Amino acid sequence: MKVVDYIVIEKHETEYPNPITLTIGEKVIIGEEHEVTESENWENWIYCTKVDNSNAGWVPKQIIDNESERILRDYSAKELTVEEGVILEGIEELNGWLLSKNKSTDEVGWVPMDNVKPMD
Repeated sequence: MKVVDYIVIEKHETEYPNPITLTIGEKVIIGEEHEVTESENWENWIYCTKVDNSNAGWVPKQIIDNESERILRDYSAKELTVEEGVILEGIEELNGWLLSKNKSTDEVGWVPMDNVKPMD
């Protein structure tokens, strides 16, 4: 698989200092689906809460088994706070977001695809 690097074209700051982290097989309480708006065209995100109510956050619909309400793979909702010009190594694109690694800090997290562009 070819590694694609991205450059941040618009800074992004996380609004979630305590992101939800889930492990494969973990049961969650499924909440509302993200409402797509003109400024946030992010489909297939569901707000989930840990069963013990210790944390909640947005989870990709694709990794939730709706029947059992269990998580199908390990997941962290950690977002990266990045400034314009930062170089990221793309790991996975999902629902309008890029899971990536900041090449200067090795920090891994999500950034909106609208804030990055692939490097040639």
